[in-house]
Amino acid sequence: MSDVEEAITRAHHDEWARVVAALTRRFGDLDIAEEVAAEAFATAVERWRADGVPPNPGAWLTTTANRKAIDRIRRENKRDDKHREAQMTYDDPPEPVGAIDDDRLRLIFTCCHPALAMEARVALTLRMLGGLTVPEIARAFLVQGTTMERRITRAKAKIKAARIPYRMPSADDLPARVSGVLAVLFLVFNEGYLASGPDTDPVRHELTTEAIRLTRLIRALLPQDGEVAGLLALMLLTEARRTARISANGELVALDEQDRGAWDAELIAEGHRLVRERLAAAAAGVAPGRYQILAAINAVHTSARDIRDTDWSQVLALYDQLVRLDPSPIIALNRAIAVAELDGPEVALAIVDHLAEALAGYHAYHATRADLLRRLGQSQQSRAAYDRAIELAGNTGETVYLTRRRDQLQ
Repeated sequence: MSDVEEAITRAHHDEWARVVAALTRRFGDLDIAEEVAAEAFATAVERWRADGVPPNPGAWLTTTANRKAIDRIRRENKRDDKHREAQMTYDDPPEPVGAIDDDRLRLIFTCCHPALAMEARVALTLRMLGGLTVPEIARAFLVQGTTMERRITRAKAKIKAARIPYRMPSADDLPARVSGVLAVLFLVFNEGYLASGPDTDPVRHELTTEAIRLTRLIRALLPQDGEVAGLLALMLLTEARRTARISANGELVALDEQDRGAWDAELIAEGHRLVRERLAAAAAGVAPGRYQILAAINAVHTSARDIRDTDWSQVLALYDQLVRLDPSPIIALNRAIAVAELDGPEVALAIVDHLAEALAGYHAYHATRADLLRRLGQSQQSRAAYDRAIELAGNTGETVYLTRRRDQLQ
């Protein structure tokens, strides 16, 4: 990869959301914002090769995209009212006093408006904020690419037709709107933590970093919201293990094989502080939510100096609590892993097999089942489960890991 190609790839990782958010704020149209941002990046490929990479790629891209948007409005809309609309693009409306001044945060609340279905909010934000491709988002949701394309198109059309404003919610509306935003940020983080695309890095640090940054902003806005604190703690404790999760040859490193000395002690300490804060609130009678319980599970894992020191009974107790809040098959699958550590793989396999219909297309189901069968000495069945997991897994590092585990079978 040439220096210019590398610079463009880095700029797309670092600047896509900023450019799209700035354009949306100025022009109030997600389609225009997305399209001219893409055009600006295409122009950069040509211009930067000829002229060199500019000192501030983000500013160059935003300026170029702004000019393209204005040219398009003037070219395609000749009526007087459209001329006035184009003129208005030079003036940004004032924000309410006290709002956090971040275009990307405004973009999230626009994409996560309650007028949209939850699945549309998440998909649209992954596209507009995270810059994920439609196939990547489709894999994250276990749906066809054409289905996801229609979902995103309909969401943008709904925003335009309903005149959903590009601004922060009012103070009264903010708490109710946050849960949808947290769901989006959690999925953005997960896509970075375990990238679904076969042609991407196994870990996309720019997405995990962005999800953490935006969650910190929301926590500054709602410091008393327990689920915001819980999600931030969950992200920090997960991100702390990032550098230990991928080997030198690009293979995913499972939790029991990670070098715990390579974990980020500062992120772990911050995550533990947030978990303790929420535990204190729970002791005072404030029931924890889903993200707080997930953070507490991760706190147990990151408190153990060795996998053998893990308090699996505490992990299982937390999963039991979580299942009552979120009885999804994926939570049940993760709970079964803890059951295997306490009661053995045979008991856990019985639980996992009951999830077959719900999780038939989910690679982690087959990977978990393959590991349990391996531990029970059922090599032939384990191999078949590994084959199915490898077929479904999109993450390159995970595919390498699963292939090695399969090939180690006798």
